[in-house]
Amino acid sequence: PHQSPPTAKRRAGSLTSMQIQGAFKSGPRAGQARRCGRRAGVVVKAEAVTVPSAFSKVSPRGDRVLVKVAKEETQTRGGILLPASAQKKPTSGDVVALGDGRVNDEVRPFFLKEGDTVLYSKFGFMYTDMKVSGEDYILIREQDVIGIMPKSNAQADDIPELRPLADRVLVKVEDTADVTVGGVILPEAAKERPLLGTVVRTGPGRWDRDNKGERKAMVVKEGDKVLYFKYAGDDMQTPAGVKYIVLREDDILCKA
Repeated sequence: PHQSPPTAKRRAGSLTSMQIQGAFKSGPRAGQARRCGRRAGVVVKAEAVTVPSAFSKVSPRGDRVLVKVAKEETQTRGGILLPASAQKKPTSGDVVALGDGRVNDEVRPFFLKEGDTVLYSKFGFMYTDMKVSGEDYILIREQDVIGIMPKSNAQADDIPELRPLADRVLVKVEDTADVTVGGVILPEAAKERPLLGTVVRTGPGRWDRDNKGERKAMVVKEGDKVLYFKYAGDDMQTPAGVKYIVLREDDILCKA
């Protein structure tokens, strides 16, 4: 495990998120870089930070929240046991601690609260993986959380009840045509990705940099039909096959 920084020794069994990041960056294995196909692009996937056993509590700072990761599903709802290779890493968990909200020269109140079950991206560069007392946690900025699920250990059936955060929008996707105008049945691989959907729910809006203490009002409303950017958003699907996508409002091209 990484050695805790000297300043942490003065805090009885508690580490702040800033101290953890300092220890993480200075460790001998701070992360591994993988070059992308793009000429100057580098994607960094950091290893999980293991908090020393002497510390049992982590206190986030700024706009960060500490989330206890949900347990991996080891069997299906029908009771079939899943092999380790088929078990998916959870992308949800319960908020256990909030930062002080201080960002630059202002303090922003949190929309999240302790106990909320949140959904976050499967791409790990948006948060820091942590192990505290053998349990899995992530440290993530509130603005990088996709939304709030209606209950702990939420399932795909609960996607329609997702409450988006910041300037995100939950959209129910309209299915693409299975048959061409000439009557040819299209295989799944030949179908165009859907670009049209209906707004189910909107977030509270993102912070307005020009008007401190306020959020920008959302332009789209529930029930609006919208066209959106082809490669944007986080795709989701219920067990019944109903498709949804969570978009940033900026990724919406226009109302249909």
